[in-house]
Amino acid sequence: MPINVQLLKACCGVSGISGFEQKVRELIVNELKEVISDLYTDNMGNLVAVLKGKSSEKKVMAAAHMDEIGFMVKAIDDQGFIRIQTIGGFDPKTLTAQRVIVHGKKDIIGVMGSKPIHIMTAEERAKPPQISDYFVDLGLPKEEVVKYVEIGTPITRWSDLIEMGDCINSKSVDNRVAVFVLLETLKELKGKEIPYDFYGVFTVQEEVGLRGVHVAAHHIDPDFSLCIDTTIAFDTPGAKPEEMVTKLGDGVGIKIMDGGVICDYRMVQFMKQQAEATKIKYQMEILPAGGTDTAGMQRMAKNGTIAGAVSIPTRHIHSHIEMANKHDIRGNIDLMKACLQNLDKYDWSFK
Repeated sequence: MPINVQLLKACCGVSGISGFEQKVRELIVNELKEVISDLYTDNMGNLVAVLKGKSSEKKVMAAAHMDEIGFMVKAIDDQGFIRIQTIGGFDPKTLTAQRVIVHGKKDIIGVMGSKPIHIMTAEERAKPPQISDYFVDLGLPKEEVVKYVEIGTPITRWSDLIEMGDCINSKSVDNRVAVFVLLETLKELKGKEIPYDFYGVFTVQEEVGLRGVHVAAHHIDPDFSLCIDTTIAFDTPGAKPEEMVTKLGDGVGIKIMDGGVICDYRMVQFMKQQAEATKIKYQMEILPAGGTDTAGMQRMAKNGTIAGAVSIPTRHIHSHIEMANKHDIRGNIDLMKACLQNLDKYDWSFK
């Protein structure tokens, strides 16, 4: 079954850095309000969609974070140039010559500027770029800039989603592709029988420390937890086999561990069984650094959870040109559905 590329494009295109996820939440509500009757937002801003199962004896939670990496206005100089505070992790070299959107009283397109290479000293050319080397140029004098922009104004990356063969390419694939996967999972499960109550949570502020999922997992208190997120696909020139983590087109990533979690071995085995039973292509994922909402759910439920994660392999992550494979995305939806429908058919005892 093909994926809904137009919906995925809308998910990636909407703006929402950590702490400013309201437009993303609005899009999701508009997609689900006719499908899910039990839909609520907690005080932190997490959006929760509930599907009732055959039994309320156990609860299942899935998390897909809404926020994207971006910037905040830190200062405006006398010429109207904006100095930035990063929100989330950036490799500075990815910022050169990129466009951004400054979300002030109205949205204004800006460009990332830095010192031209023509006038750099030899020492400056030899040094790797730093975030402090960059500024946002709106092409406006300060008196115009301050009419619309103030300290704390959020800034997002600008990059439309395009299709490239079997792949999609856009900013914010991390993690709007997971938002898309959870949306489609909820829609396709509607009206189908699931064993336990399912809480599909679109979380906030993951990129700055898993903050939203901590709150959600604490108040939902699930027994089982499934995270949906992107992971590294370093299947590009120069990569050693042991560095690749995952490859585009090789299927769903079933997480074994990342920098914040060791997934429950029972959940890992269960996911593998479900993938094989339903002929879903998969690959095993060990991510040596970086974390996901998996860790937050595992730790913050009152008794802990049986935690696991499905991952979407993604190239060029945390840049304007993140890339994922459409078949891998579809596989994530199918594996999520299989897992949620069959959780009661597995022996979860320690052995």
